[in-house]
Amino acid sequence: MPDPSETGPGGEEETPRGELAIRTLAMPADTNPSGDIFGGWVMAQMDVAGGIAAAQRAGGRVATVAVDGFIFHKPVNVGDVLCCYAEVVRVGITSIAIRIEAWALRQRVRNRRVKVTEGIFTFVALDEAGKKRPVPEA
Repeated sequence: MPDPSETGPGGEEETPRGELAIRTLAMPADTNPSGDIFGGWVMAQMDVAGGIAAAQRAGGRVATVAVDGFIFHKPVNVGDVLCCYAEVVRVGITSIAIRIEAWALRQRVRNRRVKVTEGIFTFVALDEAGKKRPVPEA
């Protein structure tokens, strides 16, 4: 039976939204003074995942311009595999908003998957000179 803190409003077990963009191992060098994985490291991995998805949608170079609704639900532990899932939620003239969910695969606990962090990352499409450019139609 799933942990109640890892289920949706109707008691169903949550599953990641979006496509798997990156997967990486949380290492001891990435810990904060409390022994948990440093939140900035998690955020950086999510930014990389969002950048990959945004660059694919934009057809080229992008840059992060904002992060909204960023929530840390649970800590990431040393040895967890951090899996970042990306989903395009909005496309503007020059910008793309990507929902990123970070899930920890807890290898020490029967490979249990737990949502640890989520947020909306906004990217702007850039040309070769680093100037804003329109995002192509899908």
